[in-house]
Amino acid sequence: MSASPLSSQVPIALTPSAQVAHGPIEEMSGIVKSRRYPNVYWVHNDSGDEPRLFAIRADGGAVMPSWLAANFYVGAAAAAAAVEGKKAFPGVRVDMAANFDWEDIAIDGDTLYIADVGNNGNARRDLGVYVLTEPNPEAVDRTRTRKWLPVAYPDQDTFPGDRWHFDCEAVFVFGGKLHFLTKHRASRQIGTPETGSNLYRLTTDYTDRVNVLEKVDSHRDLGGWVTGADLSPDGKTLAVLCQGPVQSVWLSMRRAPAINSFPAGRGAWCLPARSSARPCASTITTT
Repeated sequence: MSASPLSSQVPIALTPSAQVAHGPIEEMSGIVKSRRYPNVYWVHNDSGDEPRLFAIRADGGAVMPSWLAANFYVGAAAAAAAVEGKKAFPGVRVDMAANFDWEDIAIDGDTLYIADVGNNGNARRDLGVYVLTEPNPEAVDRTRTRKWLPVAYPDQDTFPGDRWHFDCEAVFVFGGKLHFLTKHRASRQIGTPETGSNLYRLTTDYTDRVNVLEKVDSHRDLGGWVTGADLSPDGKTLAVLCQGPVQSVWLSMRRAPAINSFPAGRGAWCLPARSSARPCASTITTT
């Protein structure tokens, strides 16, 4: 089916199904569901945080190895824990990494991809992706990256230029390839959204040189700027989250062996959304 015009649809009401109440998770910027560990979702904070991941459950509860319970706590038990001298569990530290501006996380089997591709001012020349083997959240409090993949857009040669279309907060894996959906701003206006987006694909995995992304498709108007995306575990449904001016979720049914367009006319539709919680939604995952 084809998507109806945004203005003609009645927004669906979004209500919280859970609340993440673990203090160190301050600004959750990315989320993805584990394929190996049942009822585990990996999340991370936005820019400037320590290089770390948190595992949470569907009910919002944080996961911590049991052997740390003598010194740390999870959840909102700060007052009681303070009496016992415990600290909030700081998450799973990711060695050989830095959180310059982590914006999203994706998964492919046992491999996690942390996208350090936040680029609000469109001036960064050090964008890239951390690749790591998924750790067991009930057994370890520290892991390390396998590699760092520097990336660049094929159509950006000025940093920044007049076209501010090179920020990204949405990544997903399809067919073993990492895909990127860009977040657009009006030229040199960091707080003014444009509602289009471009789709790029990572086709190489160099660690000693920049991986130039392949531009796959573009969409002129999604109603709002793209702040998250995920592909369903069966690979059939792509969900794209947009925030402001119109908050919405685009759903696109995938039938081809490769993603070469989004959302794609027939088999794609838009769900305008109205949130009863925070006015800003910045990440999405499928189950």
